[in-house]
Amino acid sequence: MFLRKSLLALTAITLLAFSPAPAVTADKDDDHAERAQKAAEVLNEIMGTPDKGVPDYLLERAKAIAVFPHVVKGALGIGGSFGKGLIIARKGRGWGTPSYVDISGGSVGFQIGVSATDVILVFTDEGGVKALLEGKVKLGADAAVVAGPVGRTAEAGTDIQLKSGIYSYSRSKGLFAGIALDGAVVTINDSANHKVYGKAVSGNDILLSGTVAPNATVMPFVRAVQKNVSRAKAN
Repeated sequence: MFLRKSLLALTAITLLAFSPAPAVTADKDDDHAERAQKAAEVLNEIMGTPDKGVPDYLLERAKAIAVFPHVVKGALGIGGSFGKGLIIARKGRGWGTPSYVDISGGSVGFQIGVSATDVILVFTDEGGVKALLEGKVKLGADAAVVAGPVGRTAEAGTDIQLKSGIYSYSRSKGLFAGIALDGAVVTINDSANHKVYGKAVSGNDILLSGTVAPNATVMPFVRAVQKNVSRAKAN
């Protein structure tokens, strides 16, 4: 009997030792705070480089700003990209509460490699934000997207009328020089929003109605947007 119990115990310990670790959910609470912090860092770092940042005049006119830290794009003949970030919309003279968003898209070409790119989208048309709340925004189809003018002190030039709905900025860390956004899809991440703000909260509640207040999880990103837009107005 003793021998049998010992063998059973040994078998249980062996199975436990070699069992795969339980899967970690992609939307655990710690990830949400980290994502907001990284989005804040990306915005601060890019705006901290005067010759690479979003022009002040564009930030002053922005209806919404989305930041996606570490958008991963892999390719081996056929590639795709995916990233998670936050978007915040202007409310009167200030800024509202950010919503969590995802960006995904595909690309076809003779590309080999993997890259990680920080992406900033500056919405100059409220229509793009409303389309996002209706389900998704396909860049280049539902809303025109172009690479934005570079340099915080850049002159408005010929595009002062802001004819494009969305201006994109990217900082590449990998093998590709940049990231193609035409065809990429931006969607509200309801799962993340529910975990950060509550299950009854929708994207409309966060971005349009203003009934949801920012909390400690997202405040680093809120402060980064406020700081950089305020600095743009002061220049």
